[in-house]
Amino acid sequence: MSVVTFWNSGKEQTGKTLSIAAISTYMAIEHNYRILVVSTGKDDKTLDRCFWQEKKVKKNLGLFGPNTHVAMEEGISGLIKIMRSNKLEAENITNYTKIVFKDRLEVLQTYKGGQEEYKNLCKMYPEIINLANNYYDLVLVDLDAEVDENTKKEIIDASNLVIVNLSQRLTSINRFMEIRDNQPMFATKKALLLIGRYDKFSKYTIKNISRYMGEKNKVSTIPYNTLFFEAAEEAKVPDLFLRLRKTVDEEDRNGFFIAEVGRTAENIIYRLQDLQMKMG
Repeated sequence: MSVVTFWNSGKEQTGKTLSIAAISTYMAIEHNYRILVVSTGKDDKTLDRCFWQEKKVKKNLGLFGPNTHVAMEEGISGLIKIMRSNKLEAENITNYTKIVFKDRLEVLQTYKGGQEEYKNLCKMYPEIINLANNYYDLVLVDLDAEVDENTKKEIIDASNLVIVNLSQRLTSINRFMEIRDNQPMFATKKALLLIGRYDKFSKYTIKNISRYMGEKNKVSTIPYNTLFFEAAEEAKVPDLFLRLRKTVDEEDRNGFFIAEVGRTAENIIYRLQDLQMKMG
């Protein structure tokens, strides 16, 4: 049972949310984990669009099977109400999520409502994440830039692993190196670097970035892939991964994409196991 938080500095577009969608889908298909993705943003439909068509009738079709959660439409708001009445148990969190793969992958969706209520709600995310960690094998947190700094710190401090999401731009890399110099945690094994929307033809390759940053461990990537970005707009990400999972030719762009997502997922699992062994 581990908490993995996906973080980036500021509001730069690093492909963080789509990276979470890719990694969580891969893990749900290839590993026997029960995974919860917690979206801490406000009115952000990026993750929803990866998995569900926007419909007035709240139900899942086809691959995913029916969702029988009676409180599904309330999501995080319904969960908060139960928490405030001190009636929430860890195993009941699933009643407020949406299912991607039954018993494998669920999403606690982004908050949809007013700004003031969102600010108050943010302060409860650490408790929600901690409670979820008692029930799910992996809790993947999409840490939004709008979450207040104290809550961000509380979530990061309580995380087993922090995925630092960077873009393939020198300014992004230099900005993080400054942060790393001032915040020692980011220089430890608790932090794993991830380049989203990776272009292997850029001069800023994984090898060159790792050398430039003085990283001993290879930087992970989620490559840019046309089929994936189209699927992420059409609620077809799970279908895409199921279709491409047997593509093994890494010279093929789709084979390269699946291979890199797989390596990133395995790097996360390995790093968690390594950290747990050292703690033990």
